[in-house]
Amino acid sequence: MVAADPRIRALLRDYPGHPYKKWHGAHWRLLSLVELGLTEGDDRIFGAVDPVLKWLLNPRRQTPRISGRYRQCASMDGNGLLVCCRLGMQADPRVIELATRLTRWQWPDGGWNCDRRPGVTHSSFHESLPPLRGLAAHGGFPEATARAAEFFLRHRMFRSESDGEVINQEWLQLHWPAYWHYDVLAGLRAVTEAGLVRDDRTREALDHLESQRSADGKWRANGRRYWLRRGDSNVDVLDWGDGADVLTRQALTPFRCTSIRPPPLPDMRPPSRSVLIRADIRPSVPTVPARLQPI
Repeated sequence: MVAADPRIRALLRDYPGHPYKKWHGAHWRLLSLVELGLTEGDDRIFGAVDPVLKWLLNPRRQTPRISGRYRQCASMDGNGLLVCCRLGMQADPRVIELATRLTRWQWPDGGWNCDRRPGVTHSSFHESLPPLRGLAAHGGFPEATARAAEFFLRHRMFRSESDGEVINQEWLQLHWPAYWHYDVLAGLRAVTEAGLVRDDRTREALDHLESQRSADGKWRANGRRYWLRRGDSNVDVLDWGDGADVLTRQALTPFRCTSIRPPPLPDMRPPSRSVLIRADIRPSVPTVPARLQPI
């Protein structure tokens, strides 16, 4: 049961500071909560949505247009859009505005990039991943969603268009939580959510993902652990361990949407060992947010 997961309870405790504070601001916690399975039926997280939307839609947050391209960190808006849609807020005017802005900022190659150097004309995998997932979750912008998915498919999910080489070896590893970082599994999940994982250009990525499976049938984080930092920044409220239960569920999804059938799902009960609140940022007073009333 999702509601009984002690990680959920830990993530719901207090939301101090700016929503974007890495990795324990409300923006990141909401993303982890919906990835763990909380949906519109659970009122406990709606109170954290309001400050995130106020921050994202703040008119002071400028989006420069340089050499004909909008240069914004669209991963922020994409993750915010994904969270809101998972919570059933697709019709909220603020959520529609998030999606509309992403389509307006979309680059000619189908992705997004925040790089302000005038000569940069190629989208970023990292910045394009969350917008694709958010637009796919919303469902109201099919053309923009298809263009974004095509950006990844053209690259066969991890290869350069120009020379066919692997763009970044770290993308071949698995990560959880990945936050805004791209890897092969994250890309496959995104094109699956867009309904395009059966495209032949995903085959190599699917084969690689299958090769990452352990002998016990699970997938585990084997790349950089972005959450494992010390200090005031880039730390999470949880010790996520190897993320095996989450990554295995995520990895099985693309296969279930294709003709490829991996072995049956192993025992995926969350390991109690990994449900540890980080002592250095332990929240002070647990709170249960009230449901957000749409405006």
